Amino acid sequence: MARRRKGRDISGWLIVDKPAGLTSTAVVNKVRWALDAKKAGHAGTLDPDATGVLAVALGEATKTVPYVTDALKAYEFTIRLGQATNTDDAEGEVIAESAQRPDDQDIKDALGAFIGDIEQVPPQFSAVKIDGERAYKRARDGETMEIAARPLYVESLLLVDRPDADHVTLELVCGKGGYVRSIARDLGNALGCFGHVRELRRIWSGPWDAEDGLSLEQVDDMARSPALDAHLHPLEEALTSLPEVKATPEGVTRLRNGNPGMVLTTDVEYGDECWASYEGRAVAVGRFKSGELHPSRVINIEN
Repeated sequence: MARRRKGRDISGWLIVDKPAGLTSTAVVNKVRWALDAKKAGHAGTLDPDATGVLAVALGEATKTVPYVTDALKAYEFTIRLGQATNTDDAEGEVIAESAQRPDDQDIKDALGAFIGDIEQVPPQFSAVKIDGERAYKRARDGETMEIAARPLYVESLLLVDRPDADHVTLELVCGKGGYVRSIARDLGNALGCFGHVRELRRIWSGPWDAEDGLSLEQVDDMARSPALDAHLHPLEEALTSLPEVKATPEGVTRLRNGNPGMVLTTDVEYGDECWASYEGRAVAVGRFKSGELHPSRVINIEN
């Protein structure tokens, strides 16, 4: 018999302003402990040295994680020009150097190639799998791998500051699966001077801004108390990119059992993905067909 998981059946999102020096998993574990939650996950990994928005899903909110990871996100990051590292960030070893430094206009002119639908090769030290094994594990053993390029949508990439000749700060808005370290590496190569990420901060993710986030010190101070519960965001906030339909009383019973249920709508077309609510709470996510929602995810709120 499987061991029953301990903790509360609590559902919602806690937004954390992640500090540098911790993995995303460590932050999730801290939040899960602080809320005594039975189940927790997160929407979009941040590298250990990165800071900013880490959205932690509790309970039934974990079913809505894909709608946050698929949403646009914004990063502010500083590139150290003139040096390439084996990790594409400041933690790695310098593997190439250049005395060349582009001016501001050169940088602005180069940014256009990184906007729109682009192809991006993940860093050698990344979590992508190569023949079933994480790339970073093989990279730590000194192996250099051929990693296939992956598609990435970049909505914008702007120069926001030039502190000195060796550094440039950019703001990136992109879709799912982007590696800021790859942007820094490829931009440095395009400019002929090399480059790696010196600092990285996620300033917003989907519906949440960095100022929505709690520090880990605040999480610690309010741990295991109603004060921390009060900072939970409703799981419905993760679904704001989808249209909402209203379930009928009969429809909500069917939806909660995983069956197509009648919904009321005026502006959703056949086959659209949407979410159904009843008395203000999410019930299911699925496809609208002939007056019914055909659920792909059923949401059962316990708290």
